Amino acid sequence: MTSRVLAVLGAFDAAHPALTLSDVARRSGLPLATTHRLVAELVTGRALARAADGRYTIGVRLWEAGLLSPLHTRLREVALPYLQELYTAVRENVHLAVRDGDEALYVEKVTGHRSVPTVSRAGGRLPLHATGVGKALLAYAPPEVVAAHLRRPLRRCTAYTVTEPGRLARELSTVRERGWARTHEEMTLGSCSVAVPVRDADGAVLAAIGVVGHSLGTAPQRLVPALLTAAERIAARLADTAAVPAAGALRSTA
Repeated sequence: MTSRVLAVLGAFDAAHPALTLSDVARRSGLPLATTHRLVAELVTGRALARAADGRYTIGVRLWEAGLLSPLHTRLREVALPYLQELYTAVRENVHLAVRDGDEALYVEKVTGHRSVPTVSRAGGRLPLHATGVGKALLAYAPPEVVAAHLRRPLRRCTAYTVTEPGRLARELSTVRERGWARTHEEMTLGSCSVAVPVRDADGAVLAAIGVVGHSLGTAPQRLVPALLTAAERIAARLADTAAVPAAGALRSTA
């Protein structure tokens, strides 16, 4: 039963936030009758909501539960003031992300009306190999995770996305050597990014912060000092705050 409920909830994503009953059944791989029963129960429990047009969306109950995750209540709250300071300094999109499997999960995003439009959003996921924060996270992942990632087919998001395993491996090695990652129009045309890791008290990488903008590709290194300062302050604040989950609770999953 649990796996079926998760399949129903998994039918929704950033590209499909509202679905008909038939859509949910098709995307979850469940029979229509089973989907109808589960969706009705989830609506009753406010895990799903039914819109005026008859389509279903994620409900307030799941939103409330999501806010209880240590990822949100700990990492996001500690990092947000420093992300806002960074945005004030650079006036470009600022991201905070963690690695979840083979994707970058965006925990927070600070932006403004003059920032370059991006496909990222808080709570959204993007490929590790095509984003600045993703490359910063992947570069410091366990060797077996990196090796597995390089073996799988890599999605080409634009003509500039690095999808060749050998080239990506060399880029990740460079990230580890210099301490920061960059992309040039690999996720979205016209957007470039630079990112650095955020480490815990033991030196393990638990997150990454990055800046995405129009013109970072020509001299991204100019933003590295500000990013490193923000990352160090976030790490120090995490270490200093009492009565918190162990750092491992915030680390990315394999």
